Amino acid sequence: MSQDNIYIKNKKAYFEYHILDKYVAGIQLLGTEIKSIRQGKANINDAFCTFINNQLYVRNLHISEYSFGSFYNHEAKRDRILLLNKKELKKLQTRGEERGLTIVPLALFISERGFAKLEIGLAQGKKTYDKRETMKERDTKIELDRVMKR
Repeated sequence: MSQDNIYIKNKKAYFEYHILDKYVAGIQLLGTEIKSIRQGKANINDAFCTFINNQLYVRNLHISEYSFGSFYNHEAKRDRILLLNKKELKKLQTRGEERGLTIVPLALFISERGFAKLEIGLAQGKKTYDKRETMKERDTKIELDRVMKR
């Protein structure tokens, strides 16, 4: 079976936040959802993670409806449970309650075993001047690359 390398990145998260910790979590999905992800039809730019009844959920993760699905098709923006060990969940819950810290999805990918995984990060929001600094660094890197190509 050929495995397409699906790796959907949340570029906005790296621009908006300082990433402090990274975790890889499984996602509880329906059959049509995993098929859509394998086609690359998912968007994690507006997604965020939250705790509901001591379980970590990802919200606003948009997985397009499966094109060959019948009336069993899934809802595009439903809440999905993230699968982590109890120790990791406890750690994330205590750190996530600290002021200014949030849990953001960084990437959605398919593992070697064919499971959908979500890379999440414990993040702290950047200030406006930090964002400008990031833009300056990116521009200087592009300029250096341009000069090196000549």
